Amino acid sequence: MVLDNQPQLNVQTKQVEPLVEGGAQIQQVLNIECLTDFSDAPLLNIKFRYGGALQNLTLKLPVTINKFFQPTEMTSQDFFQRWKQLSQPQQEAQKIFKASHGMDTEVLKAKLLGLGSALLDNVDPNPENYVCAGVIQTKGQQVGCLLRLEPNAQAQMYRLTLRCSKDSVSKRLCELLAEQF
Repeated sequence: MVLDNQPQLNVQTKQVEPLVEGGAQIQQVLNIECLTDFSDAPLLNIKFRYGGALQNLTLKLPVTINKFFQPTEMTSQDFFQRWKQLSQPQQEAQKIFKASHGMDTEVLKAKLLGLGSALLDNVDPNPENYVCAGVIQTKGQQVGCLLRLEPNAQAQMYRLTLRCSKDSVSKRLCELLAEQF
């Protein structure tokens, strides 16, 4: 088993037995540290012999930048003060898109909580909107991120806006999240 070289991540593994009997299973634990923001999921290459022939299997690990989120609780005043501070055009990413999985409130909340940020209740003046806050922890820096999801039930559409202290993170998170809804 080999991980593709990805300098933005530090991956540590524990050694496993090189021989696995037919029908047996082994567990390979990976410890992944985010050194800096990244956009591509790491690839895991598994090489093995089956029937005497060398096999090569490449898997994309489900590791995205949001896996390194730390939820951040804040008041409405703090949220919108920070929102205004993140006002440079490159700090904001926005996407308007059609709802692809319905607009059930509980499902939306679960998806937003699954992101890893804090879902902040009673923060947005519009009670239909969802707002989240979190910090992406990397070895080199902390990237503050604020999210605002504005559903339009009548049109079955969303407007997703992300503001982050690092522009590449805003864009990447916006792309990732739009796929979820």
